[in-house]
Amino acid sequence: MLGEDVREVFDKLDRRLSRILSEDGDASVNALASRLQISPPTVRARMKSLVEGNLLKIVGVLNVSERPELISAIIGIHANGRGRLSEIAQRMSELPFVTSVGIVTGRYDIIAEVLVEGDMEELYRVTSELLPGVAEPGVIHGSETFVVMKSHNRWLGVPKGVWEEDACVPGPGKSGKGSRVRSAGRQEGGASPALATGEEGRR
Repeated sequence: MLGEDVREVFDKLDRRLSRILSEDGDASVNALASRLQISPPTVRARMKSLVEGNLLKIVGVLNVSERPELISAIIGIHANGRGRLSEIAQRMSELPFVTSVGIVTGRYDIIAEVLVEGDMEELYRVTSELLPGVAEPGVIHGSETFVVMKSHNRWLGVPKGVWEEDACVPGPGKSGKGSRVRSAGRQEGGASPALATGEEGRR
């Protein structure tokens, strides 16, 4: 079975190594070997195998709650994928400002997380133009955007587009900024920023 194969490849030592690196990605090979009680060459071989197998990536992540110029948001998307939902999600994941995309159960088909610099206007352009633009008209037929107001222990990789001057999303018929946000909440046929309230820890 597939699950058994995955568990056999990703064994207990791989899990311990991944756990340590998630806490300290700058740990030296010798330090890792000491903590795991194995030889440095074994650590190098394990890390190489995990990275090449696309199971592990050692990157810097940002505490977004410490950067007030950044807006983090979670977007629930309704989409009629017509058998191509995975392809649509993959395209979204490759867009600027997008930190992650997942196909989910429940009221939405896709959940995307985005990180933008600036104001709500920037977020509006990403959610109303950039994300729906990966599919043909009518495929994405509604969305709801939750702006993360406060977060705890939320560390994100900085996606392409953030802090890059040439990665803005032009508005309709313009090469620079688009139209301003006119309303908040849910919008059929696109995505509009809506402040998330209720559950604590959405940022």
